[in-house]
Amino acid sequence: MPGAAGHIAIGVHSVAASWPVGGVMSIIKGINNVSLHIVNWDEAKRFYSETLGLGVPSFCADEFGWCEFGAEGETHLALNRWNDPTPPSREGGGTVVLTVEDCPAAVAALRAKGVRCEDPIGIPGMVTYANFWDSDGNRLQLAGPAPA
Repeated sequence: MPGAAGHIAIGVHSVAASWPVGGVMSIIKGINNVSLHIVNWDEAKRFYSETLGLGVPSFCADEFGWCEFGAEGETHLALNRWNDPTPPSREGGGTVVLTVEDCPAAVAALRAKGVRCEDPIGIPGMVTYANFWDSDGNRLQLAGPAPA
């Protein structure tokens, strides 16, 4: 959804309220956060806060290299400063998928801010999605409603 001052409406969904699934007792109570390894700490905090429009972090401890975005009771998107001299691998692993109301509009807004984005792909009856990369080279994905 286009927002005020060029903000992009992005949601991170928590699944905690739906667990346990099917009434089966689980030791897992929910997903607390999804974290990304970050080399360029200050640049990445600006990217998530300003470029993606996630705003002020809900928690940030620069001295420990940990920063979280998200509201109370939601799954948080966390940045974890990478201190090893060898850069982290960007191959494999998971992909953080962020919910948007209009994927093509979100891609256009991110591209206008200089963010590298792939063209949106629409799957009828399912989703419209697009991969993009943060300032540190982590691949993320936008997901919105299926094409009409």
